[in-house]
Amino acid sequence: MTKAVLSAMIRPLVEPRLPEWVEPLWFSSKEEALELAPQAEIGWFDLNEKEPMIEIARAATGLKWMNSIYAGLDFMPLDLLAERGVVVTNGVGINAITIAEYVVMLMLAHAKGYREVVRAQDRNEWLLDSPGKRELAGERVLLLGMGAIGSLIKTRLEAFDMKVVPVRRSGADGALKPGEWRGRLGEFDWVVLAVPSTPETRHMIGAMELAAMRPNGVLVNIARGDVVDQAALVEALEKNSIEAALLDVTDPEPLPEDHPLWGLENAQVTMHLSGRAQTKMFQRSADRFIANLDRWHRGEAVEPQLDLALGY
Repeated sequence: MTKAVLSAMIRPLVEPRLPEWVEPLWFSSKEEALELAPQAEIGWFDLNEKEPMIEIARAATGLKWMNSIYAGLDFMPLDLLAERGVVVTNGVGINAITIAEYVVMLMLAHAKGYREVVRAQDRNEWLLDSPGKRELAGERVLLLGMGAIGSLIKTRLEAFDMKVVPVRRSGADGALKPGEWRGRLGEFDWVVLAVPSTPETRHMIGAMELAAMRPNGVLVNIARGDVVDQAALVEALEKNSIEAALLDVTDPEPLPEDHPLWGLENAQVTMHLSGRAQTKMFQRSADRFIANLDRWHRGEAVEPQLDLALGY
């Protein structure tokens, strides 16, 4: 029997479908998980807080495969897991549909001034004109990040007749190469960030990049907060050197109550809700885990695997 230490959170979706060769050990608290972790060959250690997940992973000294619903696992002790030879599968793609839809919502809400429409309704005020008159059709989008989420963002924005230019290493099919996009920032009306958080992407949008954007440029970030130099972004928004920033992610999270981003009319903060705006996340993750158990038992590769060296 293979012992699997699993969160009770996904028990109803997984337990009836577990194969006979798996002995599940369920936990509902950090303390229970830490007690069970040394027995785990397979582990699904997801909790709402990151620090306990790190502790549990460190305590799982016999772990061979770790699964997670989280797409971004850069906070985990990846060096240690690599040293132990642990295979890691993450939640990449699980939330891709809802996050791509969220990007479209954010862009449309900004373009049409929908926040002002809602505020007018709250005041029982009948507006005589639209507070936003921007059309998405015909506008140009620079898309940084062409993984599962970025690919879906591209097709959805193209359905609005937007010109979407992604960044790809090959530069094929009209894409820009990684070394080209900074010099072309002034050509785009929108810059959408869908990259993983790595040392290479940290602060990839800083004061220089913001200064290179068009005055009507809008930054959309559904990647990670640290991809943007937030202090530089606040300064750019305060000076109105770009039109707006639509931020599902910030640095840090939660954003402190006294942070200037809250009070800027040209910033929208949506509290990292894009991936949660759905009902199918746990079902999709459970389905993937069960399929991977079958692959694992047959000696086949489980998927999608996290590259522990790259962090995504």
